[in-house]
Amino acid sequence: MLPLEDAISGCGWQRIYIDLPWAEGSADTNASGTTHVAEGALDDIREQLGDRPFALIGNSFGGMIARYVAHERRGQILGLATLAGVYEPAHQARSLPRRQVVLEDPAVLALAGQGRADYEEMAVVQSEATLEAFTRYALPGLCGANQSVLEQVASEYALAVEPEVAHPARFEAPSLHLFGRQDHVTGYEDGWKLRDHYVRGTYAVLDAAGHNAHLERPDLTAALVKDWLARISTAL
Repeated sequence: MLPLEDAISGCGWQRIYIDLPWAEGSADTNASGTTHVAEGALDDIREQLGDRPFALIGNSFGGMIARYVAHERRGQILGLATLAGVYEPAHQARSLPRRQVVLEDPAVLALAGQGRADYEEMAVVQSEATLEAFTRYALPGLCGANQSVLEQVASEYALAVEPEVAHPARFEAPSLHLFGRQDHVTGYEDGWKLRDHYVRGTYAVLDAAGHNAHLERPDLTAALVKDWLARISTAL
């Protein structure tokens, strides 16, 4: 999430980043599944904020956790944003585009070093800029992740009940749902299916962007995040 620091801090928001159980140094290594992770996130938020209102943003798996928290604490929620978020937990059931690299550059891959396999697996735009962003912001988390915890969560990856099913009333806080057009990991069509639930949602599918959409299209992502925060401020 750190690539968006300037966009968020420039709008005057306090930021609180929650470590999920597989993060390096996390004390919670007994996660039994996604619901456990989601409840842990709720506990962290209660401890940090009490009953103060807040907005929530999550990337990838964090997008699924953010949706859960936003619906469970709807009375406190000022807004919700998901970036390449998980909307369909079962990978085999997802509507996914074919794997496509929009810009290939073997010279960039040669510079990737030990992170080449992870970068090449995800990169839709192979450039020095996206490699630098991936190496700085994504690779440390991948290298430091507790694999046993990841396996525990993967064994029970779906929430017990999807948030929009558990809380079917339409979500009326300003929201942002950003996807990569070439995201072969979570796709975009499953998220679009919920557009009628998020009645104040901006939906954006960015071309030349995969699962790391915010690293490959940083300026546009930042602009959409700023717009989302401005809409929240207007709604207060």
